[in-house]
Amino acid sequence: MKLPDLDSASFAQLLSGVSDLTLMMDASGVIEDVSTGRDTLVTLGCQGWVGRRWIDTVTPESQIKVDDLLRESADGQPPRWRHINHPSTSGHDVPLQYIVLSLGRSGKRVALARDLEGIAELQRRLVETQQSMERDYLRLRHIEGRYRVLFDTTSEALLLVDASSQRVLEANTSAQTLLRDSAKRLVGREVRDCFENDSQAEIQSLLRMALATGRIEMCSANPVGVGSSWTVTATVFRQEGGPQFLLRLAARDGHAERPGAGPSTALSEAMERFPDGWLLTDTQGVVKSVNDEGMALLGLTASSQVVGHPLERWLLRGGVDWGVLSTNLRQQLPVRNFATEVRTLSGLTLPVEISAVSLSRGEPLYAFFLRDIERRHPGASPVTQSLAGTLADIAQLVGRRPIKDIVGETVDTIERMCIESALELTHDNRASAAEMLGLSRQSLYVKLRRFGMIAENDPD
Repeated sequence: MKLPDLDSASFAQLLSGVSDLTLMMDASGVIEDVSTGRDTLVTLGCQGWVGRRWIDTVTPESQIKVDDLLRESADGQPPRWRHINHPSTSGHDVPLQYIVLSLGRSGKRVALARDLEGIAELQRRLVETQQSMERDYLRLRHIEGRYRVLFDTTSEALLLVDASSQRVLEANTSAQTLLRDSAKRLVGREVRDCFENDSQAEIQSLLRMALATGRIEMCSANPVGVGSSWTVTATVFRQEGGPQFLLRLAARDGHAERPGAGPSTALSEAMERFPDGWLLTDTQGVVKSVNDEGMALLGLTASSQVVGHPLERWLLRGGVDWGVLSTNLRQQLPVRNFATEVRTLSGLTLPVEISAVSLSRGEPLYAFFLRDIERRHPGASPVTQSLAGTLADIAQLVGRRPIKDIVGETVDTIERMCIESALELTHDNRASAAEMLGLSRQSLYVKLRRFGMIAENDPD
């Protein structure tokens, strides 16, 4: 194809359209003219290259490439693109892709360049992203490695179970040894088949309860071929594929030995398997022993998490509740159905009823029974029934008396009932009752006189 004759301005315009930077050079490689098609190349200071050798404008590692391009163009070899870097005033090298063409017999040469900064930036981002992914992958591998070591080397039998299918996903070495099975045979097996027939219903109930409450749940079950009852703890957690269970199997004889004057084996087993939470403390409230249900109620996985710690740590009202309980127990008075709340290890609060007795045989000890109110058989407590009856009576007044009078009477009734309940729980200990109600002793006595519960001349 024959091109029409072009003047210098048209030729320069043509070159600027096909390249980001154009260098006109003589036969020795000295730059005679510079043309830029992009403002981004101003940082190169290329307008100051006129009169300098091209090779002196590039980085040291690119100088050999410049020699090759000039020699190849002089020898008439086919032109090829080469990557050449230029130092810039911004502090980092600017990459350009050059091709050199010979301009006939004059020996002059033209170098056409494409800006590679955009591509280089994308490459840098790609490298940084890849390095970040590799670091994340390595960190995940380390976490997985630590998990695998802990999972396989722990002495406790552990089973990882899918919540939807209730099939075993993973089993550690201790579980394989306990169940006398290999990992290949355990994985994919229904978890209930890992237990004797009389325990399978208990295991399924345990999993349903853990999934419904989101709390740590416990039960007693007989693993296949073991011949004894073990404590099974179920913890639910969420994964991408759905919820999963972590089952921990622990021998029942692994609990802390209960202090005291040698209770019988039958009594010890009965207290261990008691359906309500059971704790034994000294007179200072330090826990000495706990049963499985007590640990489950507090969201614990091991007795060591509560043994040796004060009981008031788990009571929502802390020292207030312990003050009421200990005052009665020091006086050898039993505590019945003391309503309060406990704080679990995960931070949840549960309403409970506490009954307690003082044990005077040998070392003085306190025995506490904790009942989860939410799990007990549905039915209103006496206080609730009384309140319901009172409110029903007040409802009969609607239309007969102004609402202002009805509301005032309702408030007085509820206030009186709260005071009566506090006095009943504290066995008429007015100081403890005031603390429980959040009142000063003077305020409590004012209300007692207003409701006619004490005489006007009764001293504070």
